[in-house]
Amino acid sequence: MAHDGNPVADTGSPILTDLLGLTEAALPEVTALFEDGREALRGMVTVGGRVSSAALEANQVAAHTLSWLATYTESLVQMRAWAGRLAEVGAFGDMERLLLQIGFGEYLAQISGGIPMSQGEIARISDLGLAWVPSAAAAQLIAFGNSQAARTALVDLMQDNHGRATFGASGLDEELEMIRDQFRRFADEEVTPHAHGWHLRDELIPMEIIDKLAEMGVFGLTIPENLGGFGLSKASMVVVSEELSRGYIGVGSLATRTEIAAELILCGGTDEQKSQWLPKLASGEILPTAVFTEPNTGSDLGALRTRAVKDGDDWVVTGNKTWITHAARTQVMTLLARTDPDTTDYRGLSMFLAEKLPGTDAEPFPTPGMTGGEIEVLGYRGMKEYELAFDGFAVKGENLLGGVPGQGFKQLMQTFESARIQTAARAIGVAQNALEVGMQYAIDRKQFGKALIAFPRVSGKLAIMAVEVMIARQLTYFSAWQKDHDKRCDLEAGMAKLLGARVAWAAADNALQIHGGNGFALEYQISRILCDARILNIFEGAAEIQAQVIARRLLD
Repeated sequence: MAHDGNPVADTGSPILTDLLGLTEAALPEVTALFEDGREALRGMVTVGGRVSSAALEANQVAAHTLSWLATYTESLVQMRAWAGRLAEVGAFGDMERLLLQIGFGEYLAQISGGIPMSQGEIARISDLGLAWVPSAAAAQLIAFGNSQAARTALVDLMQDNHGRATFGASGLDEELEMIRDQFRRFADEEVTPHAHGWHLRDELIPMEIIDKLAEMGVFGLTIPENLGGFGLSKASMVVVSEELSRGYIGVGSLATRTEIAAELILCGGTDEQKSQWLPKLASGEILPTAVFTEPNTGSDLGALRTRAVKDGDDWVVTGNKTWITHAARTQVMTLLARTDPDTTDYRGLSMFLAEKLPGTDAEPFPTPGMTGGEIEVLGYRGMKEYELAFDGFAVKGENLLGGVPGQGFKQLMQTFESARIQTAARAIGVAQNALEVGMQYAIDRKQFGKALIAFPRVSGKLAIMAVEVMIARQLTYFSAWQKDHDKRCDLEAGMAKLLGARVAWAAADNALQIHGGNGFALEYQISRILCDARILNIFEGAAEIQAQVIARRLLD
């Protein structure tokens, strides 16, 4: 490889010479491009000296282009940081080099030519009025980074991975890797053999699995020790969620509701509420469910109409909710309702820790004043989805979160960082599962006298899956690190969720394509993985809403 600025083909190794230097040199110009894009968007949407929400919506394509450009920029920064840390400790081997090289080559090429927001939508920097002539380093990575030779070499190394489930060193410390190993074994032994059956039979995840997770401390990972938990980091939560979701997204999502409920109580609850609820949540003695969404509001939580009316010291709730996960057999709901009837936006909302009786198959909702029905869904079936109706449903006055009405929306916003980090981790687990299932099928399936994995377009799919999983993983780890160090990370968490969801869907779709006709058969687990992956672009903030939120935050 020449170093005079003129990119030439590497006729020896598929790994570019001076890869760390090339990637480091490419970062400043990508960052500068993003900054130019931010100022360009600011100029489009500033009215009267302030960012106009109406103008931001009118320029939504440009806004979302900036969100994806920011996400790619941060992704490349974190991939380069990951590589640098590994190099410092002598752990930057050939697999890691290829992951970095292909990732930079592909993402730089997409920044130049167009970033896929979805299958039919491309974010182009020209939408921001920008043009980019890559420097010598970036041009070299674009021209030769994601080559067929590099992809083939990466997949060859992946096949000789000594049984490791992930491809390439994660960069995590020893404690987190021990946690990963523990939950990887649990997923392989207790979850994976049964997940497809649960899905096909549309069954709830057995309580036996939930009890085992409780014994392993899953529900108390990040709850402080003095309140019954383990007081571990958000990074530990990411690793656990990733590995359990690799087994089955339903199992990986069981702790999501506890994470949301615990975060709500920790951030907004009274001391009495913390002492009462958190130890029970941490032990798994009680299971929570989040009751926010309504039939006609979707992502517009400020427009909620379910109302809670004071009745002496207590409250009476009336209204309808939908897309409530794991609603039947839980004991408490984090319930968002309007307590000020004179408001029509977020300012009149309050959060309740609404107690209920756990249901049975015969009577899923035995609590007075509450009824519900199941929503049949494509995937993500292990906890089931429900519509709920409240008519005279009683909530104790002491269960108003924080003891002061009107704080519900603010309290909920405080949970979004953790929820989106955890959702990004679930997406990585699903993507990793798709990669492993697709790769094993490509190894086992013979066509035209050789294994499918020997065909470049099959191995190429697997290589890109592995690269994007690692990119999404490093972005998610970074957002968790920010959270663990008390830094604002709503932007990073949103980016991790946005990218992770797209990566999961792409991985599942590609893995199904590798299966060919068999992938379309219900008996093959990739059909379930595809259905499970699809929800990730919708819940915890649909991709379009997420991109809009990121754009608005970038202009703050």
